[in-house]
Amino acid sequence: MDVTLLGTGAPQGLPRPGCPCAACATAVGDEARAATALLVDGALMIDLTPGPAFAAARAGQSLTGVRQVLLSHPHDGPVMEVPAGLPQPGRVADGRELALLDGHRVRAVAVDIPGTGYEISGATGERLLYLPPGAAPSGPVNGNGRTAGGGGGTGPYDLVLLDVQERPDALAKLRASGAVDAATDVVAVHIDHDVPPGPELHRRLAAVGARAVPDGSTLVVGEFHAVPDLPRRTLVLGGARSGKSVEAERRLAAFPDVVYVATGGTRDGDQDWAQRVSLHRERRPGSWRTVETCDLVPLLEAGRPGAEAGRPGAEAGRPGAEAGRPGAEAEARGTEAGGPGLDAEGPGAGRAGETSPLLIDCLALWLTHVMDEVGAWDDATWEAGGRRALRERTDALVAAVRHTHRTVVAVSNEVGSGVVPATAAGRRFRDELGRLNAAFGAECEQLLLVVAGQALALRG
Repeated sequence: MDVTLLGTGAPQGLPRPGCPCAACATAVGDEARAATALLVDGALMIDLTPGPAFAAARAGQSLTGVRQVLLSHPHDGPVMEVPAGLPQPGRVADGRELALLDGHRVRAVAVDIPGTGYEISGATGERLLYLPPGAAPSGPVNGNGRTAGGGGGTGPYDLVLLDVQERPDALAKLRASGAVDAATDVVAVHIDHDVPPGPELHRRLAAVGARAVPDGSTLVVGEFHAVPDLPRRTLVLGGARSGKSVEAERRLAAFPDVVYVATGGTRDGDQDWAQRVSLHRERRPGSWRTVETCDLVPLLEAGRPGAEAGRPGAEAGRPGAEAGRPGAEAEARGTEAGGPGLDAEGPGAGRAGETSPLLIDCLALWLTHVMDEVGAWDDATWEAGGRRALRERTDALVAAVRHTHRTVVAVSNEVGSGVVPATAAGRRFRDELGRLNAAFGAECEQLLLVVAGQALALRG
């Protein structure tokens, strides 16, 4: 089954008419995109794009064989023409199936905005899913790659076309259900001016396992295509308010069952800190679970064959461990071990919680907590054993990162490029954080530095 993308842009196209923004100004060549429209095997057309006959001709296709035109959403862009000779566009009611004479089967998939998604099956069993702009499936999607209660094929889709940038949660939902797996070709469509076109767009898509193609591209459904190689461990560095946390969150927004590990805890009476925490919480997807702890080693070891999170010497067993103190529980969604939607770890426990991706924010606060515990701020205590105790704790963390089987995205501050701290304690913290960042980053497949909201790849 061949799918030609006559357009890959948002309904108003890219660049948007009359828009002076930087993204629109630089959307030229292959990065200029007409409204998204699909031509399937020259016989089925999904949605319309300006000048569809010319768009098809530029792609080396013809519309003379089109027998059905389906619309997926109310159109709010430029007026669309229906070329002479094409059937009048229509829509399929949610849950209904349409069989075409050439062997294609089209099933309408209910979505959570006005519009309709379409699952299209070819004569030889290839399957694709197309979702309208800004849409996600409205009902539960089961592991057979179809909405519960509906018909359709079985197994993950071969190709999924959706609005990845606007609705990464839709991709997370499809992954959680098994409708998208590591072999599914995920292609972003309905691309708008919210993301700078070119390298930044492709970088962000690759970070969530998706890609974009130019208008006029023809995709062979079911044909092997190398999907982006997703790093298992990523360290995101940046200065204050650089956008490092947003970058880290963006990298996991299209994945299900993310566990957000907040190392900052609460600070009674600190309104500024409370506001920062509130902003972070509001930005996270509602499906994420939060654990407030500095006990990172057991979380990293979970799911590793033979791991013994409760072994003597592990952070979980040390006196005063965060995981054991009163109040060290997750926010409203519950802790990782025992919260709603996650089975407690231990004998007979489910594997979902042990393999969920971790977002650790941040290492600087973790280090502050550990330096508090080992007495690193007092020179006498530091020299009498605090230095050694801190090294043992950081070595244990780095070793856990090295051996973890979980996907991990960690955030840390880059503090070595600023003003030299005026106090010995400040310089000690700066030095130890620099060492920790270097050791932690050495175990990561990808290392990013975020400056002014832009992520620069240092590795990977």
